Amino acid sequence: MPGIDCSNAQRRPYESSNRKISLVTEEMIIELMTIAVPQDKNGGLGRDLASLVGPIHLQPGCLGCRSFRSWPEENMLQIEARWTSREDLVRHLKSDTYKKLLLLMELSPAPPRVEFFTVADLHGLDMVRDARSPE
Repeated sequence: MPGIDCSNAQRRPYESSNRKISLVTEEMIIELMTIAVPQDKNGGLGRDLASLVGPIHLQPGCLGCRSFRSWPEENMLQIEARWTSREDLVRHLKSDTYKKLLLLMELSPAPPRVEFFTVADLHGLDMVRDARSPE
């Protein structure tokens, strides 16, 4: 099995589902939003949330965006976006698209959870390989 070259620390590929999306240069910020959805509004709110994935993904500095249902709490919807820099994230937070996200949060029967994670190092299968390699 060929090795994975991880020697270039300044420019690491961000990969999702084995597809290269972009390059992470300094630090990446992951935005994770969780919204509770009432059972009677589950389909509509889920569609509305999913409809924002494309516009978010097209914003400058967005490395990827996806929405999904939390398991086993099926009434929880999540949206995750990855940003190349704090400046790109702040631009997103000021955008009309984010304003729509805020409006969707208002429909939640419980306070939404919004989290931002700063990633200084990014590893993939190289970490698994290193952890499983005999010393």
